[in-house]
Amino acid sequence: MTGLDKIPRRPLTIGVLAHVDAGKTTLTEQMLFQAGAVRSLGRVDDGSAHTDFTEFERRRGISVRAASAFLSWNGAKIYVIDTPGHSDFSGETERAARAMDFAAVAVSAVEGVQAQTEVIWRALSKMGIPALFFINKTDREGADVDSVLAELAELTGRRPARVPLDDRAALAETLAEHDDAALEKYLEEGAEGFSDEELASLLLECFYSKKLIPYVTGAALKGDGVAELLDLLAALAPRAGETDAPLSGVVFKVEHSPALGRVAHVRLFSGKLKNRDAVKCSPSGAEGKVTQIREVQGAKERDTGSLRAGEVGALCGVPRVVCGDTFGDSSRVPPPAEMSAPLLRVRLTPPNDAAYPALVAALEELSAEDPLFDVIWEKEVRELLVRVTGLMRVETLLLALRERYGIEARAGEPMVIYKERPVKRGRGFVEYTMPKPCWAVMLFDIEPLPLGSGVVFESVVPDDKIFRRYQAQVRQTLPEALRQGPRGWEVTDLKITLTDGEHHIVHTHPLDFALATPMGIMDGLVNCGTELLEPVLDFKLTYPEECGGKLMGELLAMRAAFDSPVVRKGMFTMTGRLPLATSMDFPARLASLTGGRGTFSAAPAGWEPCPPGEGRDVPYRGVSPLDRAKYILYKRGALGA
Repeated sequence: MTGLDKIPRRPLTIGVLAHVDAGKTTLTEQMLFQAGAVRSLGRVDDGSAHTDFTEFERRRGISVRAASAFLSWNGAKIYVIDTPGHSDFSGETERAARAMDFAAVAVSAVEGVQAQTEVIWRALSKMGIPALFFINKTDREGADVDSVLAELAELTGRRPARVPLDDRAALAETLAEHDDAALEKYLEEGAEGFSDEELASLLLECFYSKKLIPYVTGAALKGDGVAELLDLLAALAPRAGETDAPLSGVVFKVEHSPALGRVAHVRLFSGKLKNRDAVKCSPSGAEGKVTQIREVQGAKERDTGSLRAGEVGALCGVPRVVCGDTFGDSSRVPPPAEMSAPLLRVRLTPPNDAAYPALVAALEELSAEDPLFDVIWEKEVRELLVRVTGLMRVETLLLALRERYGIEARAGEPMVIYKERPVKRGRGFVEYTMPKPCWAVMLFDIEPLPLGSGVVFESVVPDDKIFRRYQAQVRQTLPEALRQGPRGWEVTDLKITLTDGEHHIVHTHPLDFALATPMGIMDGLVNCGTELLEPVLDFKLTYPEECGGKLMGELLAMRAAFDSPVVRKGMFTMTGRLPLATSMDFPARLASLTGGRGTFSAAPAGWEPCPPGEGRDVPYRGVSPLDRAKYILYKRGALGA
């Protein structure tokens, strides 16, 4: 396409996403190698991949951290972010997705669309990020491209199309099929009616408006189809933006360097950034002056001193930055989309009590790299809990503590994280007027909402009864008030309305309403009653016909809901949903149940109500608002005085 050279382009940032073992990292390696960005072709199997460079990644042969590299092809500079495919690390993938112009999603021509592929597509759609597909492993026995295209059409609502860049007439016809105005022109004037520059612009418009979903086929391990994919990527590089646009960027990865401190990997959407520029991040509030800017190629880095729109680099000098922060004009950054959430809770213990402070400090540092990694430190009872997305995340955590901090921590038995939701509508009341000086009276109306609604708060109390600044305290304290419900779990999917109350012009202390809110909310939750919600997974199971009876029994015992199996080339494929609590050890059992011929993939699918008798309550951590007298003393810092 000669028209490609006539449109000013800025650097392109893409992400390579896939279900685990679909060949994502192998594809990234081939792209870098064929473009001449690396001298040798890295291999996942022998631990030499350029974008898998941690000890865990090399040992296990999977990606657990997003890693960036860059290449040049057909005059376009392309940044490539290789992302984890395992669902335990999909939070890393989600944050990396916010840095992308678009995604290249690898799908196996043998296994087809898998559970994590569906999660990826839903997240990309929610974020408004376009995508193309690389149908991989076409050289393998059982590969069926037509079947995969049908699955992709069902997933996306639009059948993917091949983009024939090397055939001008075919390209014009393909693009006309995806744009009404272009079709009208094509019918009147044919392919000759389009200039090269018009075709290049039309390709960008069709792709970025999501009218066109391109696909390429190949075998990444052999390098087949990779050059065609690179041609397509270069043709899809966006137009150059305004040179004077305001600064806008996102932090998609955070690392800790012994020499440089916290290092933020960022993608710039607009503007320029150079050494000594001041940066202020949101929502963390982190700020500082950039002391160093580096360009990253896998594990290798070089100083550049500046970044411009479209580029990816590593910044030093913002000590409190956390992964997911934005800076500058955040409206240019894609919104986050939840691909995963902490599903398990694990108790960690250090080698001895004296090591607790060091362990807590290390975990807090690690949580800046992964915001989904939640640390709960109950100092009074010396209990340290971490909330993680899956069992493999526990393994990587223990390895990081040992290798980076020299701490040999032990992990207890993982516990499934449940949530609570009100069963019925009810009211909560709190009258905090003793011991003086204090005065905060509130009446809450609490009602359940549909699953997935989250928390909704509103107030109908006028300012003369409760000052607006006190009502703001109530809103700000809600996350704390809902962190533990009557059954010990986070409360969600409810609406809370502040319907009445009063402050006192003399006795109300500035923080009285913040102290009183958890007491009023907990009173309401007890009156409503709460039900447990359990995490569930969408799954895809493939197995030989003779194993169907045994597997049906297993699935029913796990409380799974599933569709009738579909037969494809002598193998049965079943999709459905099942609870995490009953299925954590199923992948290990599947090998023996099917003689190693079965495959199982699963991805988080939210929370659903527990059947009666299932799930478990846990004790309240700390001092419960239901223990009114002790709670007030605790919050006022007078407990035990």
